Amino acid sequence: MEKKQFQAESKRLLEMMINSIYSQKEIFLRELISNASDAIDKIYYKALTDDSLTFDKDSYYIKVIADKENRTLKILDTGIGMTQDELENNLGVIAKSGSLAFKKENEAKDGHDIIGQFGVGFYSAFMVADVVTVITKALGNDQAYKWESTGTDGYTIEPYDKDSIGTEIILKIKENTEEENYDEYLDEYRLKAIIKKYSDFIRYPIKMDVTNHRLKEGSDNEFEDYKEEQVINSMVPIWRKNKSELTTEDYENFYAEKHYGFDKPLKHIHISVDGAVRYNAILYIPENIPFDYYTKEFEKGLELYSNGVLIMNKCADLVPDYYSFVKGMVDSEDLSLNISREILQQDRQLKQIAKNIKNKITSQLQSMLKDEREKYETFYKSFGRQLKYGVYSDYGSNKDGLQDLLMFYSSKEKKLVTLDEYVSSMPEEQKYIYYASGESIERIDKMPQTELVAEKGYEILYFTEDIDEFAIKMLMNYKEKEFKSVSSGDLGIDADENKAKTEAEQNENKDLFEYMKNILSGKVTDVRVSNRLKTHPVCLSTEGEVTIEMEKILKSMPGNQDVKANKILEINTDHGVFQSLKATFEKDKDKLNLYTNLLYNQALLIEGLPIEDPVDFTNDICKIMV
Repeated sequence: MEKKQFQAESKRLLEMMINSIYSQKEIFLRELISNASDAIDKIYYKALTDDSLTFDKDSYYIKVIADKENRTLKILDTGIGMTQDELENNLGVIAKSGSLAFKKENEAKDGHDIIGQFGVGFYSAFMVADVVTVITKALGNDQAYKWESTGTDGYTIEPYDKDSIGTEIILKIKENTEEENYDEYLDEYRLKAIIKKYSDFIRYPIKMDVTNHRLKEGSDNEFEDYKEEQVINSMVPIWRKNKSELTTEDYENFYAEKHYGFDKPLKHIHISVDGAVRYNAILYIPENIPFDYYTKEFEKGLELYSNGVLIMNKCADLVPDYYSFVKGMVDSEDLSLNISREILQQDRQLKQIAKNIKNKITSQLQSMLKDEREKYETFYKSFGRQLKYGVYSDYGSNKDGLQDLLMFYSSKEKKLVTLDEYVSSMPEEQKYIYYASGESIERIDKMPQTELVAEKGYEILYFTEDIDEFAIKMLMNYKEKEFKSVSSGDLGIDADENKAKTEAEQNENKDLFEYMKNILSGKVTDVRVSNRLKTHPVCLSTEGEVTIEMEKILKSMPGNQDVKANKILEINTDHGVFQSLKATFEKDKDKLNLYTNLLYNQALLIEGLPIEDPVDFTNDICKIMV
């Protein structure tokens, strides 16, 4: 029998196919099953216009048969089959797709969408097989044919005996090597896993003879293995069912089956779009944060299907980083895929789907915040930090869509409040949205800098996460109200008489404060009378964009540039300590040096900043005790 050669271009493409186009060898089974599904679809299309044909879906199936002893894997289907010419044209010329040609001829007809359109998926079989044999009998033909190839050296076609319509593909699986375990493609459990992973939602049954266990007849405790034909795939995906047919339990079961998480999702979003870009999606907002969420091992992204066939496990382009906690899948017939069907082309359809998904997630979170506050707060405790990163990232380009979803602990309400709730309850005379930053709610409660704002009856938002101030700096304002730290040099709430009193005391004690400033040269930019302190003797405030909390965060980062806040030491002139400062300034400069350093270190401790020299600090304490 004469061996026919692949065309030169086809030969080179086959070499690429075997060695580089597909990233994972297991993909071959997905491709062959998809082709088998297409072959059945073609009969369905024919039946739409040929009255002599009837299409009974229950009569059509795909079967996978592994033979470990002979190292063969067979994929058979009851589809349309191929004639000799079709074998020659479709399998003899790589990248000429019979499915694509069939689709173009039948574009006007309603029905299933054809999966295989590149004409290369069949040749992925050579990644795992030394010999590929195709036995096929076409619908309406009496003669069957056998096509066989060992790869790039060509192929043969000869008549063959086959009773039924359809195609059998027989792979002679390669022997194991040091690098590859080809035995896995003959293992029943591995084959089932690959089918479930990639082809679970193929619309026709995928059958296998599966090993089960049973008691031996006449025995009470002795078991035997037996084979039983089972359908491996689910066939009808949940996302193609009517929403009215589905219950919350159905969505939760799908979440568990797909291993999206060990928790129960807080919310699901079922999307069906039949417009310029057609797609279905089921998205989940989880309750708990994954253990690896903030590690480099975590991969964001949604599962991506094309016509029910898994294309990518994690398609990162479908969700923005700030919604990376969202789990789920998208299935579309309109995606532009590359030759391996593994990587998406960056095209208009993908971007449109991603934009719609982002808006749906935002809308769902807004609804949850409005109608299911307790559930939203549960979500926010897990993923609120991610929303803040979204506000800060990309130069604040996403802040408009996210700012209404932010929540912070309130000094008044003693619970989380939104920015809208804060602004809505502001007194008319209040100029700013006030906030205080610290390691915890308890630490912030004790901050001296909060005293004046609290005395005025103004609400303070507590910032306890390292991202909080950075996100707010990116927002700048909310509903035309600027954000103001309680540690800011100018709080904007001084009464005229207090301001006059402060300025008078500052002038009166100018020499004392100048002396203290010189003592703390390089540590503070100024020493001033405080108008914010009521019971505490001293505190630090800041001027400029960098606050003390921001300084701490930036210093903790690798490669930091030693960024520092412009610190001001504020003195409470109504506190007894101030009288001691005045007395020592007049009589004992050495003691003033001691007091100044003590007060400065005290202010550092209040802020949670490290003392520059703990030994000197403890020695100073001892000096005032003796």
